[in-house]
Amino acid sequence: MNGLQALRPILRLFFRTKGSALYAGIAAATVTVLAGIALLGLSGWFITATAIAGLSLATAIVFDVFAPAAGIRFLAIVRTGARYLERLVTHDATLAILAALRETLFRSWAKPAAANALLKRPARLLFRLTADIDALDSLYLRVVVPIGAALATALVAGIALALMHPLFGLAVALLLLLVGLSLPLLAARRSEKPMRRRAKGTEALRARTVDLVAGQTELLMAGRMQGQNEALIRADSYVAASDRTLNRVEIRTGAGLGVAHAALLAGGLIGAGWLVQAGTIGAPVAALAMLVILGAMEPFAALRRGAMELGRTILAARRVGPQLRDEKVVAGLPTPPDGLAIQLQNLSVRHDDAAVDALKSINLTVEEGERVAIVGTSGAGKSTLFNVLAGEIAVKDGSARVLASCLLTQRTELFQDSLRDNLRLAKPDADDAALMQALQTAGLGEFVETLPSGLDTMLGEGGLGLSGGQARRLALARLLLSESSLWLLDEPTEGLDGATAEDVLARLRAQSGGQTLLVATHIQREARICDRIIVLNQGALVESVRMSDQRFGEILNTMR
Repeated sequence: MNGLQALRPILRLFFRTKGSALYAGIAAATVTVLAGIALLGLSGWFITATAIAGLSLATAIVFDVFAPAAGIRFLAIVRTGARYLERLVTHDATLAILAALRETLFRSWAKPAAANALLKRPARLLFRLTADIDALDSLYLRVVVPIGAALATALVAGIALALMHPLFGLAVALLLLLVGLSLPLLAARRSEKPMRRRAKGTEALRARTVDLVAGQTELLMAGRMQGQNEALIRADSYVAASDRTLNRVEIRTGAGLGVAHAALLAGGLIGAGWLVQAGTIGAPVAALAMLVILGAMEPFAALRRGAMELGRTILAARRVGPQLRDEKVVAGLPTPPDGLAIQLQNLSVRHDDAAVDALKSINLTVEEGERVAIVGTSGAGKSTLFNVLAGEIAVKDGSARVLASCLLTQRTELFQDSLRDNLRLAKPDADDAALMQALQTAGLGEFVETLPSGLDTMLGEGGLGLSGGQARRLALARLLLSESSLWLLDEPTEGLDGATAEDVLARLRAQSGGQTLLVATHIQREARICDRIIVLNQGALVESVRMSDQRFGEILNTMR
């Protein structure tokens, strides 16, 4: 199956991250199955031998019941302990690997412009980080572990039965492998396409549901609600059709395994009967052989579920695998010469599918500690310039040398999480004292102290629960926690009332003593805290004016 090649980088990541734990999980699963087989076989032998021994008084008196009974108890304890250990080790390792995988994907998509295509379809980004990652857990838990246990079981069962007769053990082992692996492999082939269709249909269903919930007002206003509902129903029908196909494949696979196992058991019964008739083994050993064959089928039956989900796993691996092949750490922009915070030379930027450059031959030098306002009409290139400085857009023409920066976007990005975790995005190792100090400096400390849960207070989606001013102060506190020497502020007080805006700017001014500030703005009060104004027009730098120039005041007067 060509799709199996897509699993290689995922498997490499799995075993590189938690190799010893994964091998331990396979070993524990194997011990669990083998202990179960031994328990079943010994119990069958014990019952049969006890019945035969009871046929005469002499054998009943000398028959030892204590050793096999102790063995049964021992195997039961081993099986229970191994099962617990297997579940503990495999699930702990898998969850740790998936967490590391999510971090790896986040780092990969943090590269310049890497997530732009996904951000055009937010539901797709969510699907990659949730459903696609979750689909990969079956690769180890439902494919690798059962295969490892099944191969070991076939080998041990074959050896055990070969002690009765070599051909008997060899035949059973080969038939176990042939039947136990071929049927799940066939099921994997049959289910791959419908499982891929189901995964794509589920993604479409989720995306259309998100669009319906988030945009119902716009859909109603545009008269598109009926069309969106019909699209949602089509996606649901597509998923349902895939489910029906998968159910048929699973039922047929289960039936095939049942028939094959029954045939194997019947063949084993004939073989054991032949050995009994030949006097090679006795009836108790024949019972043991039959129960060993019965128990050896268990791990192969467990492969069915993994085989059914393999198509979904392969699709997820194809989607996230390319992001794992390039594991280079995202490098920041080179640093400028001493005393400078920014040095741009002949910098030009053109967005994908754009006919003209968004930035045209920009030459700009900003000294450390300067406060510079970037002004211009909408579309002048302010946001593009900030994205270049923040490393969000790769530099292709010209050069950019920039100190480590922190970007405060126009939209306050807050998450449905606690205040503490929202703040720690800037400094993950910050303690509560540092967080409260940043909140006090941002003017939000007293408010947080009045909250019953304090820093553990949960915010709603997008920071729901805070006013616009409070959300902006929280973003300011997060900015203060960062250790960047260059602050990029994109319209920091847009949407705030006058008093709140002036307070936020005053706090920014007070706390930015040693920082370099770049403020993208069209508001006079924001430009007033700066000592230099850069004017952009259609992507070109047309003016650079310092506070001492008369032109500085003239530009301020043109702003609202």
